Parts: sequence; structure tokens; C-alpha cells
Amino acid sequence: MKQFFAFIRKEFFHVFRDRRTLLIMFGLPVAQIVLFGFALTSEVKDITLTIVDNSRDVNTQQLIGKIKSSSYFVVEESTIDYNAIRDSFKKGTAKCALIFPAHFGDDLQHVGKAQIQIITDGSDPNTAKTVVNYITAITTAYQQEISPTAHLPYMIIPEARMLYNEEGNGSLNFIPGVMALVLMIVCTALTSVSVVREKELGTMEILLVSPFKPLMVLIAKAIPYLILSLANFILILVLAVFVLNVGIKGSILLLFLESMLFIITCLSLGLLISNATDSQQTALLISMMGMMIPTMIFTGFMFPLENMPKVFQIISHIVPSRWYFLIVKAVMLKGLGFEYVWKETLVLLGMTALALTIALRNFKTRLS
Repeated sequence: MKQFFAFIRKEFFHVFRDRRTLLIMFGLPVAQIVLFGFALTSEVKDITLTIVDNSRDVNTQQLIGKIKSSSYFVVEESTIDYNAIRDSFKKGTAKCALIFPAHFGDDLQHVGKAQIQIITDGSDPNTAKTVVNYITAITTAYQQEISPTAHLPYMIIPEARMLYNEEGNGSLNFIPGVMALVLMIVCTALTSVSVVREKELGTMEILLVSPFKPLMVLIAKAIPYLILSLANFILILVLAVFVLNVGIKGSILLLFLESMLFIITCLSLGLLISNATDSQQTALLISMMGMMIPTMIFTGFMFPLENMPKVFQIISHIVPSRWYFLIVKAVMLKGLGFEYVWKETLVLLGMTALALTIALRNFKTRLS
């Protein structure tokens, strides 16, 4: 065991002496978790809204005040120049226009209903639909406020509630996916160069004549990255909780153990890539690009898997980050226990065993 721990210590020295490795290990996750946490959000804020008020009565001013008080819009009141509105859409300076017809207040008070026109930029259909929903919600709330006792023949008033995210924090949808993306890329990329680096430096002969079995060599190379990746995971959690205001509702111990399993899965894939390549550049290219794109597409945090063709849904089952993403959402955001994530845990265990077995069988004990 003295020789084994000496080998592990040597691997730690390799990591600490390489500043690029430390930058990838700790700098990249911090940058990604902060940038993605703030940039990747389903919320639409600070929408430039042009308002044309042809009525200029009490009701329009009150409704405009409601819109201004929300955090979603940056209101720019305009004259009755519709050509200016068209030009603002062409230039991209406006995303939405709200037009009040003449006699809006009179129609609302005497007829009982009034119309407004909402014009949005359809080149971004998701944002356009979201903007229309925001304005519709504000106008509906205003109508209920000014006439709470109004009786209609039939009235359906929906009351919405967002389970597990009452505050509507947009970061909650992306933090589990970003965690899976960061750990997948960092752990796989760094481990993928561990064996191939020995080949390039010419020190593989020393490993081959050492008394270690191939399994012990692979384990010794993975342990430093496992420890550093766990420290990396703790750093990500601290950033998520204290910077992005994402609470941990479930068991921290369960989340830690599941994350450790996922890190071991990623390390196993990295060792597999490292054994199959002959240069660090090739290993990094396969691990970075080969893992980043499937993680972003087939995990489910950026693009809903249910909307994809059946063949892509089947392919997503072989992506480890998909199962870790489901685990993090269940434990961290919903507060569920192991009885709800045991299937995903078994899948990750099976993937880890398969990757380690293939990596061990492909470990060449003779130099070509």
C-alpha cells in the first residue's frame, strides 16, 4: 500500500504542477455556473415596450402604471405615429407595442369590455408568446381589481401554483443541468489525458514494469481527480446556494453520494478515452466535444426530450448526465429521497461498471 499511496501522491503532484489543469478544474466550473446560472433562464425581463395611448383616460393611465411597476417591461410611451412603431421593430429597438384605441375607458365603463392591440416581434416566437402572456395577465388582474363584483353568465378563473418553485426563480431550471454539464466535461476531460500523458512523456515503461496491476494503476490515476472533483462539486453547490439563491430541499448527504457516483462514472469514461487514444489533443477533443454536445442536447435542461423524435429519446438513455440531471432535480429541488432515484442510481452504477471493464481490458500492458 505504501507504493500505491506513493503513486497517488505522484498523480497529485502532476495535477498541482500543471496550472492549466487547475484552471480547467476550478476556473471553468466557476465561470460556467455563474454565467449559465444568470444567462440561461426561461424568464424574459426588461422588454422594450412601446405604448400608444389614443384614449388618455384614467383607465389607460392606471393600466400603464401597472405595466410600468412590473419588472418585465421598459416602457416607452409613443405618439400616434404607427410608422415609428414599424421602424422600431425593423431596427430591433422594440420587442412589443401596446395600442389603446380611442374611447378605451368609455367602452370599459359603459359597454363592459374594451379592446387593446398587442404587437410583438414574431422572429423570436417564444419571447413573443411570453410577452403576450405577461400583458394578458396584467390586464386580467387590473380588470378584476376595478370590477371585482362583475357577474358574467360563466366565469372560469384559473389559479396557478408552481410546485417546487413558488418564487419563479429561473435559475432552478438550469442549475441541475449546468452541474451535470460542468462535472461531465471537467471530470472526463482531465482524466482522459492521464494515461495518454504517460505515453507522450515516455514514462509508460515505468508503469508497465512496476509491480502494480493495471486495475491499481487506473484507480491510482483516478483518485486525485475524484477528490478534486468532489471539492469542485462543493464549490458549485456554494455558488448555487449563495450566489444564485437555489436552495437544497433534500438530503445533502444523498446529493453528495449521488454526485460522487456520477463523478466516478465520468472518471471511468475519461479513463476509457485515455486508453483508446495516443495524444492528449485527441483525448481532449473527444472528451470535450464528444461529451459537451450530448450533455447539452440529450440531458433535458435546455431542450425538452419529450419534443424530440423517438430515436433521439432512445439515444438520450445512454448519456450519463441525463440520469444525474433527474437525480439532482429530484433530491435538490423536490426534496425526494432515495426511493425515488434508485432506478437512475442503478443506471449510473451499470454505466460505471461497463466503462471501467472496457477501460481495464483496453489497457495495454505492452508498448507497440
